[in-house]
Amino acid sequence: MGDAGPKPRLRAPARKALITAAAVKIFAEKGYHGTSLGEIAAAAGVARTVLYDHFPSKRVLLLTVMQEENASLIEFVGARIRASGTAEERMRSTIEAYFGFAQSRPDARRLLFDRTGEDDPEIRIVRQGIRESRTHAVTALLADDIRTVGVEAGEPIAEAMVELIISGLDGVAQWWERRPEMPKVMLVEGVMRMLWTGLGHGEHGA
Repeated sequence: MGDAGPKPRLRAPARKALITAAAVKIFAEKGYHGTSLGEIAAAAGVARTVLYDHFPSKRVLLLTVMQEENASLIEFVGARIRASGTAEERMRSTIEAYFGFAQSRPDARRLLFDRTGEDDPEIRIVRQGIRESRTHAVTALLADDIRTVGVEAGEPIAEAMVELIISGLDGVAQWWERRPEMPKVMLVEGVMRMLWTGLGHGEHGA
């Protein structure tokens, strides 16, 4: 058979998408300092010069994918929070959505939550800003439900409550990575009992 000829040249957005997908995976696996741009370019199937056309440095690439994945997480979970139904139903949907994100996008979850101890000062500042923006966004989405327990979304304690939820869910997601045999439905039910029903429910109901 004859040579099929050169592959068609990808358009810039498609090349950029390949680069960012490879970057998320490798940054999540090896961290910022353990990753090279050459490695990302090879995984994306592009030349290093093409990578530099889109991202002038490794730091810019990391910050870009962190911000993009954070936006994806907020949109993924936010769609469930905004859904109709009771507050309890929305809470369950939110828990299911976060674990769904962790299950379908494990590299993105690790990039956003696990790789926090090796950043340089500039990256730490940006990472903290991303975390605060995520907490603020989820607090705004949960404003009506938070109000039912006597707290306004603008109060500092509201964001503390949301931080507890986010950090708790991600802690469980990390545990789930070590125990993947646990069915998601069982995980959701256990977390729902803790967050919605509470440890003191049985005592109060006795």
